[in-house]
Parts: sequence; structure tokens; C-alpha cells
Amino acid sequence: MSFSYYGELCTEVYDLTKQIGQSFGGDIEYYRDRLKLCKGRILEAMVGSGRVIIPLLESGLQVDGIDYSPEMLASCRQRCEERNLAVNLYESNLQELSLPDKYEAIIIPGGSFLLIEKREESLNALKHLYHHLQPGGRLILDLFLPDNSFECGRLGGTSTFNLPNGDIITMESNLVEADLYNQYKVSYLKYEKWRNGTLIQTELQRFALRWYGVEEFKLVLESIGFSDVVVSADFEYGKAPTNGMQKFVYEAIRK
Repeated sequence: MSFSYYGELCTEVYDLTKQIGQSFGGDIEYYRDRLKLCKGRILEAMVGSGRVIIPLLESGLQVDGIDYSPEMLASCRQRCEERNLAVNLYESNLQELSLPDKYEAIIIPGGSFLLIEKREESLNALKHLYHHLQPGGRLILDLFLPDNSFECGRLGGTSTFNLPNGDIITMESNLVEADLYNQYKVSYLKYEKWRNGTLIQTELQRFALRWYGVEEFKLVLESIGFSDVVVSADFEYGKAPTNGMQKFVYEAIRK
């Protein structure tokens, strides 16, 4: 079986564990507050199935979404339709981003930027985001540092998810590669869907995470051309980071 990235079973688990409007540490409230004065269009990159974009749309903001997973976009589209929300959703990875609009703000919540595995692809993505901002437009994204579990081959554990229709999805995680020097780690996730005790579907996911030092990422943004970079901790604007357990929110301006 070949690897998927964000396939059907992954999306079902994502929908169950990252529900619409579910705030993690105050992130939705932070993005909504920082964007409330926007008059133009906003883009949520790596939009997933709509946890953040839907409450932003419901608050009256004009938000488009983009993701490279058709399964995630299908879930997001369905959820918007159920709420009678009109939204533009695009399928693309950020390294090939080419949209018809320039944006007043672009956001990437949930630490999703860390899912871009290769450093050169991350830099290319930031360049494309920069050029999709209006002059003076803002990029806002949050990052985190990984935990200290770097023993390759260590079983990450098995989780069980009960779906509304009675089906069960189990997810087994196994760390297979970790490189502290190059700042990334790779896990294999195995999803199995069970119905009345019978296995009916299996999916394998390669899950990579690349991280950045707090000051390092500020320098990365400045190397792309961003200015006025502000780093805040735990979704409190202007609060200086003090430790590696915090979430780090970056706001940067296109010159």
C-alpha cells in the first residue's frame, strides 16, 4: 500500500478531533481579533476541513481557503454549504501558489506550516505567500517546537476514534526518523477503520514535521522580504516568548 498524506481516514479523524470553531489555546479568538479591521480579502493557507475559516466567515470576514488535500477541501466545502457560507476554496500546494487575488492578510493557523517537510520548499512557499499579499499586507502564522520524543522506532501509541455512525478508526503512530541537526522528524501513521468488528479500510500516512528556532524563523521571514516582524507567545499579541513549551505567533508585513 502506498502512502497517503491527508486522505479519507485521516480527514475523518481530523474532522472528529478538530471541530469547527474549536479553539486551541485561544488561537481562533486571536486570529479573529487581529483580522477584525480587514476590509479586503483574507486567505487561510493549509485550511484543512474548516476549523478556523468557518468562524472567521461567520464573523463577517472575507476569507478564501487553500489546501493540497482534496479530501480536506471536500469536507470544508460541505461544512460551509451546511452553514450557507459562500467561500472560494482552491486546491494547490503553497510552492505552486497562483491565485487570482492579492490579499490584505494571509494566515496559517495550527502550526500547519511545520508540515512542509523540506526547507527549500518552505522558503519557496513563503516567497509565494509574500507575492500574494498586497503591499502592506500581513502574514500571520503560529509555530511550535516538538516534544523530546526522538527515539526512532519507538511506538508512538495507538489511539481509537468512535465515529457518529458507530464505525471505529484506530491510528497507530511510529517514529521512524529524527534529525536534530536538520530539525525534522518523520512518523508513519496507520489508520484502520472497523465496522462491527470487521476491518473495512486501511490507510498509511507519512507524517513529517520540520521546526524552526524562535529567532531563526524571524530571520527567515526577513530574508524573504518581510518587515516589522512581531513574535508573540501563546496568542497574546506582544507577549515575548520565554520557553519552548509555548506557541509562537509571527506577524510580518509585506513591504
